[in-house]
Amino acid sequence: MNLNWGLPVAASSYAGKIDGSLAILHWAMILIFALWAVYMIFCLIRYRSSANPRADYHFTDSLKAYVPDILILVFEIWIIFFIGVPIWAHIREDLPKPEEAVTVNVVAEQFSWTVHYPGADGQFGKADIKLVNAGNPLGLDPNDALGQDDIVSINALILPLGKPVLINLSAKDVIHSFFIPEFRIKQDAVPGMKIKLWVEPTLEGHFELSCAQLCGTGHYRMRADVLVKSAEEYEKWIAEQRKGI
Repeated sequence: MNLNWGLPVAASSYAGKIDGSLAILHWAMILIFALWAVYMIFCLIRYRSSANPRADYHFTDSLKAYVPDILILVFEIWIIFFIGVPIWAHIREDLPKPEEAVTVNVVAEQFSWTVHYPGADGQFGKADIKLVNAGNPLGLDPNDALGQDDIVSINALILPLGKPVLINLSAKDVIHSFFIPEFRIKQDAVPGMKIKLWVEPTLEGHFELSCAQLCGTGHYRMRADVLVKSAEEYEKWIAEQRKGI
């Protein structure tokens, strides 16, 4: 896996927008730091004790003194409301339509990720907490016809290239955090809640899903493989999984 300087490779449709906002913020901070450094050097020279043997406590109240603060305030308002909020709204609110996306359920638990794909009918089978065991981590009802062709994978998230993926995220036990750096996506998985998020992979390859929230003694090993395949390879994988059911 190739990495860019500073940040992991951008591998989702909105990763570039997030990276762009970070670049603006970082360059602005570098500029502000440089300007303040120049100003401090100027003050050290201009107001050195040898050139100003007596202190001058006179101050003229002028709007010029507030110009730096006003400029910083304007910049902060601009980057929050004109850069940050639109990107956030796109990621959190512009969810793809279910009929135009691949939908998967991702369930976090100490210390693994379980991924649930619907079958050929596009519907998830019923689940019952009473049926949860080592061989049935999601508690799928074996008598439910809708779940007969469902696919369940442990610590492996397979996604198609160039197609939106709608993820229903939940947790069994404690708070976990769904984090794939290359996708620029991080979302807490909260027990009792089903949280919707989405991603559109733009780069084939092998990435890593890790838990970014301390969740217990095995937190360090709570990871999963994320494989982005071409549309043809993804459909081939789905077909192979269905044959194995």
